[in-house]
Amino acid sequence: MPIHSTAIIDSKAKIHPSCTVGPYCTIGAGVELGEGCHLVSHVVMEGPTTIGIDNGFFPFSSIGLAPQDLTYAGEPTRLEIGDHNEIREFVTINRGTVKGGGLTRIGDHNLIMAYTHVAHDCQIGSHIIMANAATLGGHVTVEDWANVGALCPVHHFVRIGTHSIIGGGSTITRDVLPFSKTSAERGTHAYGLNAIGLERRGFSEERIKKLQRAYRLLLASKLNTSQALEKMKAEADRGEDVDRLIRFIAESDRGVIK
Repeated sequence: MPIHSTAIIDSKAKIHPSCTVGPYCTIGAGVELGEGCHLVSHVVMEGPTTIGIDNGFFPFSSIGLAPQDLTYAGEPTRLEIGDHNEIREFVTINRGTVKGGGLTRIGDHNLIMAYTHVAHDCQIGSHIIMANAATLGGHVTVEDWANVGALCPVHHFVRIGTHSIIGGGSTITRDVLPFSKTSAERGTHAYGLNAIGLERRGFSEERIKKLQRAYRLLLASKLNTSQALEKMKAEADRGEDVDRLIRFIAESDRGVIK
């Protein structure tokens, strides 16, 4: 195991022999590092934290430290990170809180760029990009394939839908529609379907056309959200993607951005 002489590793940490730990890293008790992880330098990790295989951590990232929550009283809450993630410089990812379920979770194949913050009890899926200085408040859910732009603050308890893209600098206080392009220009609006992103991810022309019909009802018609949902439900051949869009809106507690 290549461990730099300046690294400090607690005897109760579990590190796979294939991992690389660079200069001035600090790894605390309760940290478990899976096969092939690479800590460049100056990385701080505390547990309980479980990390899967082939994850890269860049300088000054802080992983699994206590949540920034005034009610936290030192309970042994957890952080779980999956496989093949890249965690860039100065990223902070906090453990959960007891009141929030005790677990912050990150999936697989994510790019979490510099200065990003993932707060307590967030549930992050897979194949997600979080651009520089994107900030998630506590209890945020980010679904698979979403793209959160740079300098985006996301309010506590918000959901970000699958395959959506949020423009840089957008303040997100309500749920972001799946498959959408959402950006701030004075007010924050959904500007239509993320069609180019869906094409790149292998969505067929037929799937995209069905979603475009649904988005025209939702965003371009004079119908309110409830009326648009009823029209969508009345489409006989609306497809699984539109069904998911309908469920997402129906289950929203904070309302959706339109």
